[in-house]
Parts: sequence; structure tokens; C-alpha cells
Amino acid sequence: MRPINLQEKLTKIDAPWSPRVVAELNDYQLKLVRLEGEFVWHQHDDTDEAFYVLSGRLRIELRGDAVEMGPGDLYVVPKGVEHRPVALPVCEALLIEPRGVVNTGDAGGALTAENDRWV
Repeated sequence: MRPINLQEKLTKIDAPWSPRVVAELNDYQLKLVRLEGEFVWHQHDDTDEAFYVLSGRLRIELRGDAVEMGPGDLYVVPKGVEHRPVALPVCEALLIEPRGVVNTGDAGGALTAENDRWV
């Protein structure tokens, strides 16, 4: 057993909006993701979703509001809340969410990433 170096793991992620699992904690996965530009509007009806910014800037747009984040900031999007992450222009983040959560939630589409991909 060794600690997980998040910076080293980030170097292995080559595509934006493609979360990769780095650890599991009970039924939750910790995922690294590289974000570039705008994502899709979506929601997760059954779970909250936590974003922890490692580098860059991230805006989480909510209908009628927005949350601005920088390195070291953590924000939890409550379940059922429609949101759209927007990297300004590039961001690296750690996501914390239950195993099996689809990154595009109810929206689907071309940015839907394959689940349970480890790095």
C-alpha cells in the first residue's frame, strides 16, 4: 500500500471531461478529471456531486446563479440541481461521487464518459 500521487496520475489523463478513478472509499469513487471549456447542463437525481479544484479556475453554473472556484476550493452540488461546469479555460479537479454515477447525468450525449476507468 502506497499513497496516491494525484499530480502524477493527472499526467496520465489525456482527454478532457473523462474522469478517471484513483481510489474508492466505501461505495464512493474519487475521480480525477481535466476540464476544458464548457460541459453540458445536467443533473444527478439521486446523488450529490463534490468538486475539489486542484489547479485552474472552475465556474459551476446553476440556473440563475454561479459558483466561482480556484485551487483548494470545494463545492458540493446537491442532488437534483441542474448545473454546468465551465473551466476557465482549463481546470484539474477531484470529483467525489458514488460508484456508477454517469458524468453527464440525465443529459447523456457525446461527452458521456465510460464509468469505472482507473488511472
